[in-house]
Amino acid sequence: MVDAFLAAARGGDFAGLLAVLDPDVVLRADAAAVRIGSSPVLRGAAVADMFSGKARAARPALIDGVVGAVWAPGDVPRVALAMTIANGKIIAIDAIADPERLGQIGLALLNS
Repeated sequence: MVDAFLAAARGGDFAGLLAVLDPDVVLRADAAAVRIGSSPVLRGAAVADMFSGKARAARPALIDGVVGAVWAPGDVPRVALAMTIANGKIIAIDAIADPERLGQIGLALLNS
């Protein structure tokens, strides 16, 4: 699921993003993520719109043992995207960019 999300995001495949995101998906961003360009809260197709054509430096990762993604330019984690998946769809994404919080979560980059 995360690989399909990242492929669609990188390729600007809006329909592909909609296919992996639940219609009621919600993205919540911490204050640090908002400062670098995220909206605090997005819902539905707006989440697909935000990621479409982006995420080139994002990689699959384990975030506290759960598959998600990390924007890690130069292999330095800047934003963790903790994803909640249910019924074969991404239903929630929490964007974590606060450096202190990033240092407290278990983060392991995976091969993409």
